[in-house]
Amino acid sequence: MRQLQCGRFVLSLDRPLVMGIVNVTPDSFFDGGRHNSKDAAIAHARALLAERADILDIGGESTRPGAPTVSIDEELDRVIPVLEALRDLGVPLSVDTRKPQVMRAALAVGVDLVNDIAALEGDGALALIAASRAAVCLMHKQGDPQTMQAAPSYVDVVAEVADYLARRRDAALCAGIVPERILLDPGFGFGKTLEHNAAVFRAMSRMREELGCPLLVGVSRKSMLGQIAGRQVGERMPASIAAAVLAAQAGAAVIRVHDVAETVDALKVWQVLGSRSD
Repeated sequence: MRQLQCGRFVLSLDRPLVMGIVNVTPDSFFDGGRHNSKDAAIAHARALLAERADILDIGGESTRPGAPTVSIDEELDRVIPVLEALRDLGVPLSVDTRKPQVMRAALAVGVDLVNDIAALEGDGALALIAASRAAVCLMHKQGDPQTMQAAPSYVDVVAEVADYLARRRDAALCAGIVPERILLDPGFGFGKTLEHNAAVFRAMSRMREELGCPLLVGVSRKSMLGQIAGRQVGERMPASIAAAVLAAQAGAAVIRVHDVAETVDALKVWQVLGSRSD
């Protein structure tokens, strides 16, 4: 049985896990700041848990294309009170941050997973996670959120994404982070055109086998789905659910979503009725 050692929890990866998104930000591309206060974020997290989220991912800095950088103090003020309030709900908590200072504070209050779009490239981040029990998600991106969608360019996007993830995986292993604590994220929408995203998505099954680590996939409500379906962000739930099922079919271990209940139901149907590669 495949497992993820995730802080206080050991999670089976025999089925895709659903990670529910809790954005404690005023400028999220989807919810537009609806959960930007402590109480609203906590209520939203509890609602996602009732919808059977397996993991809650709390973030205090938007990383949508063009998003401004948030100061360390502001990000701490946004996420730490929420993490403290959710700590005893019996569900793994993830912090979505690229700042080692925020990682350190989140680990101190008991966070179980660090979801880092910078793949632990920050000063001291590798050692910090290695010294903890937390799992980590290492993501590929090209550029920074402010500029990453200006003109993304690759010679071979699949090979370049896989090579970067392999190098960050190896850096994590060398730092003492055991494989059972590592997730890899191809970074859909982070410095990639629709054509780049589609090429990486189609290669996910092979990429997962070659990298030897479980994949986390986040495409929920993203612009790539809007381009495909011709829908605005508020109308992208059906496309997001379709992409979630296709990601599961490709072997994704964790699927990060806004629409938890609908995704959970879709994955249950797929598990019973769909073709299984194993």
